[in-house]
Amino acid sequence: MTQDMTLLWGSGSPPCWRVLIALEEKNLQGYNSVLLSFEKGEHKSQQIALEEKNLQGYNSVLLSFEKGEHKSQQVLDINPRGQLPSFKHGDRILNESYGVCSYLESQFKNQGNKLIPECGAEQARMYQRMYEGQTLAQKMADVIYYNWKVPEGERHDSAVKRNREALIAELKIWEEYLKKGPGPYLAGKDFTLADVTVYPSIAYLFRFGLCEKRHPKVAEYYNSLKSRPSIKATWPPTWLESPQGQDLLKDI
Repeated sequence: MTQDMTLLWGSGSPPCWRVLIALEEKNLQGYNSVLLSFEKGEHKSQQIALEEKNLQGYNSVLLSFEKGEHKSQQVLDINPRGQLPSFKHGDRILNESYGVCSYLESQFKNQGNKLIPECGAEQARMYQRMYEGQTLAQKMADVIYYNWKVPEGERHDSAVKRNREALIAELKIWEEYLKKGPGPYLAGKDFTLADVTVYPSIAYLFRFGLCEKRHPKVAEYYNSLKSRPSIKATWPPTWLESPQGQDLLKDI
């Protein structure tokens, strides 16, 4: 079943991690995995981390972002944008992480864990939180990647301040969602596609130094899911190798 699946992904990328979690939740192990390296020197550490997590059954080809191998023909054959994740199931290609997660739940609804609740209220809440997660991810990226995306001569302190204030406001919304419940998951009592898609972004925030004391409910949610089998099994290999993240968001 999974032998005709291929996933090209990068360690630590929230969009890639969403797909990995969905595959685990649906018990779709054994697919062809192509792990791309974002940084120089990651190849060995990622291989070690995968072995330590007992994922020796994967078929993995390590490529380098530094060398531009994400733009190689191998990647472009699946995704002409040269972006990750890139997913292929037989002759079907999906390169948007939300689309891949929804596709896997639709095609394998009777396998693994059900990720769309039956309850109409929970289902509505799931879709709302799921797609709101894109706003969270964008505001997070506006802060984290500002210096990388904006040329030095075009950077402005006012833009940095505005982006940080927008992220703070966004986090307050999620803090309130988690405070009001009904919890413990984003849509209610069950782990759903909302959690599959949003959790990687929340984990990424803390990887970049988000203060747990300032955002206690978001931090509680983040820590409560660390031990979930699908999340533990797919925890970014580079994060396992280097547990200490950055402090870019420590003042948010």
